[in-house]
Amino acid sequence: MPVSEQDVLRALSAIQDPDLHRDIVSLGFVQTPEISGDTVNVRIVLTTPACPVRETIERDARELILGLPGVREANVVMEANVIQHRTGAGKPVEGVKNIIAVASNKGGVGKSTVSANLAVALASLGARVGLLDADITGPNIPTMMGIGQGAQAEGPGGLRVEERYGVKVCSIGFVLPRGTPVVWRGPMIGTAVRQLLHDISWGELDYLLIDLPPGTSDAAMSMAQEAPISGVVIVSTPQDIALEDAAKAVSMFDKMNVPIFGVIENMSYFACPHCGERTDVFGHGGARAAAEDLGLEFLGELPLDPGTRRAADEGKPIVAAEPESAQAKAFIDVARQVAARCSVLEFATAGA
Repeated sequence: MPVSEQDVLRALSAIQDPDLHRDIVSLGFVQTPEISGDTVNVRIVLTTPACPVRETIERDARELILGLPGVREANVVMEANVIQHRTGAGKPVEGVKNIIAVASNKGGVGKSTVSANLAVALASLGARVGLLDADITGPNIPTMMGIGQGAQAEGPGGLRVEERYGVKVCSIGFVLPRGTPVVWRGPMIGTAVRQLLHDISWGELDYLLIDLPPGTSDAAMSMAQEAPISGVVIVSTPQDIALEDAAKAVSMFDKMNVPIFGVIENMSYFACPHCGERTDVFGHGGARAAAEDLGLEFLGELPLDPGTRRAADEGKPIVAAEPESAQAKAFIDVARQVAARCSVLEFATAGA
């Protein structure tokens, strides 16, 4: 007997999503198989193009279909449809499915570098991505993304989105000439955050990453109140003092009922480019231990790397500048984990 649709679906139900702990058929990822003689065509639509197990699912699906009697050819097409997740208060940002804040209570942990590279990594994986620089008094994203301070200071049009490396970017730094300080009190910062969110035309985005300033003050609180944030990524370095501050950021977002996707350990180690010897400059593993203590996911570790710093200074994040480097691959791995947390939280909230 020729293979049937039910045969194909039954075979594919053996594939489990490791995060959602259900098979891909019951989750609705597998579209109706098309069967023509001894050929089976299947579309599998995931919840994000950055799925960490995308390649594994594709390979397993092809092998399972080819294992069915009478099947000689299996064509598996992998697609993605990012689901929208909105929690808490605030007005939705038009066209934006998910808002992901990148935060830390301590300055100097590389949060802006992480934000820029995560945005470029998600875009490289096929997502539609925006990056908002919410550090009103110290905007660094323009320089890191190769746009430059004051790029829109003159000329018509006012503050607007620029696109670099597949990412839509906006920062108040676009309209501030280099060296111009922003000496504003809290209410003005809150107003600026609101305008960056709602008065800028972002277009259609799967993910809008927000680079928050350090601390638990006006910008972070305004962001949590002005828009429904899907979740927060906490950036820390391994040393104890940074971890103490990261815990404070976690506590603030908990009090504001904003989900926390997990913790990233930045500057986790230094690998000598000549001999490969690894040195734990700031210690190692502290963020993983802190995540476990706080009941959070550990999203990955990123190395302390001169190339990453140099690329940021030159306005081309390492993921774009050296996409095959170990550092870029580390950022891509973390970006996949962040996207997975966003999808998992939506399924958990929806009770799917």
